Amino acid sequence: MQNRRLNFALVGCGRIGQRHAEHIVNHGNLVALCDIDPLKLEALTQQYNLPGYSDIDDLLRSEKNIDVISICTPNGLHAQHTIKSLRAGYHVLCEKPMCINVHECGEMIQAAEKASKRLFIVKQNRFNPPVVAVKNLIDGGKLGKIFTVQLNCFWNRNPEYYSSSDWKGTRSLDGGTLYTQFSHFIDLLYYMIGDVQDACAFAGNYNHINQIEFEDNGVVALRFYNGVLGTINYTVNSYKKNMEGSITIFAEKGTVKIGGQYLNELEYQMIEDFEIKDLPEGNPPNMYGQYIGSMSNHAQVYDNLVDVLSNGGIIATNGFEGLKTVEIIDKIYASVAKSNRKTDY
Repeated sequence: MQNRRLNFALVGCGRIGQRHAEHIVNHGNLVALCDIDPLKLEALTQQYNLPGYSDIDDLLRSEKNIDVISICTPNGLHAQHTIKSLRAGYHVLCEKPMCINVHECGEMIQAAEKASKRLFIVKQNRFNPPVVAVKNLIDGGKLGKIFTVQLNCFWNRNPEYYSSSDWKGTRSLDGGTLYTQFSHFIDLLYYMIGDVQDACAFAGNYNHINQIEFEDNGVVALRFYNGVLGTINYTVNSYKKNMEGSITIFAEKGTVKIGGQYLNELEYQMIEDFEIKDLPEGNPPNMYGQYIGSMSNHAQVYDNLVDVLSNGGIIATNGFEGLKTVEIIDKIYASVAKSNRKTDY
């Protein structure tokens, strides 16, 4: 594949699919589109003058000049669409979350192995400049032993956000607030701190009753396998707008906080004989009409994909790491189910 632009098909033409299309044309050739919504499909097929399909099976049968399929469908369809694409002989880039249960993650990884194809998972917040800087500190031992970590996710999702879609807020296709809103944040806990051994969580639906089928806020206590203790406080009930997305790390040789609304600012540092300086400016967050999402680092995601497939580079986020995010969320929701058995929301 060296010295040849990769050919991509895009499955899912919603807002995040539109963002992927913009990056695909900068990194390769977008050759086909697919969506079950005729209006969304028509909008992109006209914009890019490409063939469009209303069924992924038709796409896979008809288009043979494809290297990578980018999956941007609802969460609950990621596994199905990814596995079909891998079995058809294509590499796959799957949007977050990888899927919404651990078993399907395993099926996706197995399908990639059997097909000898690469499975990329979108985790673009890993490319935020302060995240890169603090990860390097941790890996270089400059913080020493990590004691505790605190994750805050304080966002707003109003009724219009859920009513504008036929899948958001549903348990079967959305999965839960930690999957759709905050899986990137959970990924960073795994990426920076390590794997979670135990979770004790409480959650409830306080402000979206009869609008969504799961929680709109929660509190979580974590114990990592390496002994680190952690907490998560999350909500989509921040009044009128997103307030904060932050990780604070307390360690032997320093304390650091990555904050802002989207983990895009280094808010605090006090480190033994070291100071983080001259951070590059990060990308703006994704803008989705009435609401704002995570940082828009998809260019780096596609940079890595092209480097891996064309130059033998190292994959930034593989299927195993995508599985770990889902596994941690699954542990949290299992604890919520146990603690909320008498709560009907």
